[in-house]
Amino acid sequence: MRLTGTSNPVLTNKAFEVQSDGQAMTIKGTVNKSIFLFLLLLITASLSWKLAAANFDLLSTLLWPSAITGFILAIITIFAKKYSMITAPLYVAAEGFFLGAISMVYSMFYAGIVIQAVLLTAAILGVMLLAYKTGLIKPTQKFRSGVMIATGGIGVVYLVSFAMNMFGYNMPYIHDGGPVGIGISLFIVVIAALNLILDFSFIEQASQSNAPKYMEWYAAFGLMVTLIWLYLEILRLLSKMRR
Repeated sequence: MRLTGTSNPVLTNKAFEVQSDGQAMTIKGTVNKSIFLFLLLLITASLSWKLAAANFDLLSTLLWPSAITGFILAIITIFAKKYSMITAPLYVAAEGFFLGAISMVYSMFYAGIVIQAVLLTAAILGVMLLAYKTGLIKPTQKFRSGVMIATGGIGVVYLVSFAMNMFGYNMPYIHDGGPVGIGISLFIVVIAALNLILDFSFIEQASQSNAPKYMEWYAAFGLMVTLIWLYLEILRLLSKMRR
């Protein structure tokens, strides 16, 4: 079976080309592993939050090492899928420490913003899953193409903004709290949410394509990547609206 694409760099067609010679990937198995990774993310984020709250000097120590470690583990997971049962939990744990620390930074400036972001992320996840299961939003080829193009465009903007920041320049509007800046963040949140639809569809198709059992961990890892991105973008949007 040829799988339709997704803009998630983790859940690509090539990732699921290997066929199972024993136990195959299932939706139930992927859901169970996704729940495990999500709980692990909450636990490590809560621990990081408590450590930062107890000693603000730990913020930078928690923030940057965990971000770099998470990035490295994500790359390793992408290229070493067979070991995703080990690398995926480690990635989620590192990202949990990063999210706990960055959430503390936002909460220092905007009271209550973190719980709002968490609830909105959970609500969007539930709504997108319901919309997919009921067929309210169908991942047609045009839908996929639109989301993938938009996601690619956002990635290019991020890279350009990062490069400009290295040379002491800021990209206009992207970080602003005005109407244009809020509109940009809202658009990115919508695209991140729509990526969940593509992830759901791709996981369902992969489970029907006789992918090996370890791909359940890999698929769950890919879903966590989208959720983490969504949460961070919601934090950015809420912070702009508070300014």
